[in-house]
Amino acid sequence: MTEPILPGRYRHFKGNEYEVIAVARHSETLEEMVVYRALYGERGLWVRPASMWNETVERDGKTYRRFTRIQEENK
Repeated sequence: MTEPILPGRYRHFKGNEYEVIAVARHSETLEEMVVYRALYGERGLWVRPASMWNETVERDGKTYRRFTRIQEENK
């Protein structure tokens, strides 16, 4: 089962943080795309297929979720 992608803060497995703004659909393929902003540097706006957002990756023999939602305090 795939975890829903909700608006809010997420941490990439390499450590940087991002804000999910919305999940949209590609106009030609209808594929779900995640619209997100980097919370560092120039704070660029990006899109990535939802299937990639939710996948796991292997690094140094360990398996990680590519993005993990950061629970906001006091909610």
